[in-house]
Amino acid sequence: MENEFRDQQSAPETPNSQEGAKPGGQAAGAVTALPSDALTLIPVRNLVLFPGLVAPISVGRDSSVRAAQEAARANRQVGIVLQRNPEVDDPQGADLHAMGTVSNILRYVTAPDGTHHVICQGVQRFRIVEMLEGYPFMVARVQRFQDPEVMTSEIEARLIQLKMRSQEILQLLPQAPAELAASIQNMTSAPLLADFLAGMMEIKPEEKQEVLDTVDVIARADKVLTHMAHQIEVLRISRDIDQQTKARFEDRQREVMLREQLKTIQQQLGETEGNSAELAELAERITQARMPEEAEKQARKELKRLESIPEASAEYSMIRTYLDWLIELPWSVSTEDRIDIAEARRILDQDHFGLDKIKRRILEYLAVRKLNPGGKSPVLCFAGPPGVGKTSLGQSIAKATGRKFVRLSLGGVHDEAEIRGHRRTYIGALPGNVIQAIHKAGSNNCVMMLDEVDKLGASVQGDPAAALLEVLDPEQHDTFRDNYLGVPFDLSKVLFIATANVLDSIPGPLRDRMEVISLPGYTEEEKAQIARRYLVPRQLEANGLRPEQCEITDAAIHEVINGYTREAGVRNLEREIGSAFRHAAMSIAEGTAQQVRIDVGDLHSVLGARRFESEIAMRTGLPGVATGLAWTPVGGDILFIEASKTPGSGKLILTGQLGEVMRESVQAALTLLKARAVSLNVDPALFERNDIHVHVPAGAIPKDGPSAGVAMFIALTSLMTDTPVPADRAMTGEISLRGLVLPVGGIKEKVLAALRAGINTVLLPARNRKDVDDIPEESRKQLQFVFLDTVEDAIKAVAPADAAPQVVEAAG
Repeated sequence: MENEFRDQQSAPETPNSQEGAKPGGQAAGAVTALPSDALTLIPVRNLVLFPGLVAPISVGRDSSVRAAQEAARANRQVGIVLQRNPEVDDPQGADLHAMGTVSNILRYVTAPDGTHHVICQGVQRFRIVEMLEGYPFMVARVQRFQDPEVMTSEIEARLIQLKMRSQEILQLLPQAPAELAASIQNMTSAPLLADFLAGMMEIKPEEKQEVLDTVDVIARADKVLTHMAHQIEVLRISRDIDQQTKARFEDRQREVMLREQLKTIQQQLGETEGNSAELAELAERITQARMPEEAEKQARKELKRLESIPEASAEYSMIRTYLDWLIELPWSVSTEDRIDIAEARRILDQDHFGLDKIKRRILEYLAVRKLNPGGKSPVLCFAGPPGVGKTSLGQSIAKATGRKFVRLSLGGVHDEAEIRGHRRTYIGALPGNVIQAIHKAGSNNCVMMLDEVDKLGASVQGDPAAALLEVLDPEQHDTFRDNYLGVPFDLSKVLFIATANVLDSIPGPLRDRMEVISLPGYTEEEKAQIARRYLVPRQLEANGLRPEQCEITDAAIHEVINGYTREAGVRNLEREIGSAFRHAAMSIAEGTAQQVRIDVGDLHSVLGARRFESEIAMRTGLPGVATGLAWTPVGGDILFIEASKTPGSGKLILTGQLGEVMRESVQAALTLLKARAVSLNVDPALFERNDIHVHVPAGAIPKDGPSAGVAMFIALTSLMTDTPVPADRAMTGEISLRGLVLPVGGIKEKVLAALRAGINTVLLPARNRKDVDDIPEESRKQLQFVFLDTVEDAIKAVAPADAAPQVVEAAG
């Protein structure tokens, strides 16, 4: 198992000459003899070795290994000394305690894993006088201390006290060996006994070091006696606690015995029929539940335990609750799939406007399910901004398939047990939310909506996202094991649908188990259609109005969309429509009006002033201002890049809460502009004589990402060439130092944001041309697109009208 250190002839060589020269001019391969008052030191982190004691020491540092090997080879003593701070990996002289222990190396062991260990025996104390340099290990001049052998009356009295207190400690210890007590009683040296007891006691290394630092025998014995007194007090309290615990345990045993006697008496009197009937009912319910073999075996085992436990026992109610959960779970209860593709398409179109790709994917799933009912269900993840209909899509899927629908909200969940459940050993334990949701649905093939899966949070209670890995893995979830149930439950028939706003916060392994379907924001026309078809009727009903009593015009709906809401979804739009209807309901309820018609001119008095203006009013023809496009978790938005120069020394100033990546984009854009200064007719000296300040408005909002690189470059180019950028053009794209325009994400959201802001022309990376197909056709017809390969293409696209850019219109 372990290789002993070989003798001097076959021992490992000392470090080679790369270690440097040694005293006397010798190379590192031959260590010279140490001075007579010098000692090789081995620093240790948490061990204090006392004279007379033997202890194993792990040697890990290269210098310590060389010191131990050299000492073992030369049969030389070493000094074991404690570090002041155990965290220091390369201690120097100042990092060591001054007092240590001269030790003999009894054995040197090299373990199979390559670690080194020495077994040392303490000999006497020493104090470090001076550290010596020039050796491959730590060497110091030391002063050695030899304990006096005189026996005065004070020393003898302390020797007796040490023996008495050690005897008392050994009596309090449950399994103290008798040989140890005899050895202590036979000791006649007070210094030796004090060191022995200090080394054997469980006290902190710092406290042991204090004892080692004490050379005076009387003071040393007093310190050891103080620690022994504290140890005796702790052991006494521990013994009292143990005795109290045993007494309570004996009381419980007595109670169990009395209850068993009472049970026997009841059986003799024939008073146990009620309990027998209940147990027989449980046995019948277990049979009717049609559990899998493993679950039924566990249920029968727990039922057998229940028969031998009194009803008044706390364990009886715990087992009874567990059996109820096992019996009531829908092990074999399934809802029959009524899959009619045409009817499913009708339901989806009725409940949701637009979302053609998502509807097509859902219909594909239903078609596959119809042709292969026993196949594994995929896990769909609807990702998109708030208010676009992710949760209601799950309800529509359940309606289209005729399945039960349950929703599991994961926002803010930070305990793994909420997914997997608690073990039954805990009081009040319950299954996890997954099993509880299936129990609530009463069907093992329900549609389960895992809402806000991106809002999971890890904590000291575990990582619930990691617990979801088994739940959402089609290859594993047929044997999902809840901690409370303790038996596997088949989740393969459950259709899991997850929703998320942002995918970045979902761990990679969890995201890999889901098929992500993106739900981007709606266009203005889509919002208007959704409002007319769904939101207006729902809000009329919610506010107690009939269609003939209140009407809102299409123009008013468009005005609410543009002037009172700014979102990717329709949640705020529904709120504003509800506010308008409540105003009408108040007029009708007061009797001041019989019929209310809400038009554009009425919105100011009903909803107040417009909250949003078209950002085109914010853009000016000043040089140094460019319009970028940004993606946010709630949809796209436009981003203004403002650049200005002032006399200075060539500094670059960045403001607007820019993230690290965005700051680097500005620096890359400036470097690129300097490299092209001559071709752009820009005087390179301008960069040296001016400070350039780049600011992104909405300074309270943090911003980051590389996609504003093109806008940064155009803003700086506009500033330095004193050429304004046309106000009706917006751009996005990452740039490289070679001048290439690289692709970015969120194209659909960004383009729709540009359309909302009144932009006519959008500059996109050429490699994002394929993403234009995702933009609704009516939106594409209202915009012109310029596709950029290099920054020169962007410069041409924002040039004055006389230098016409190459504009590519997106095909309808």
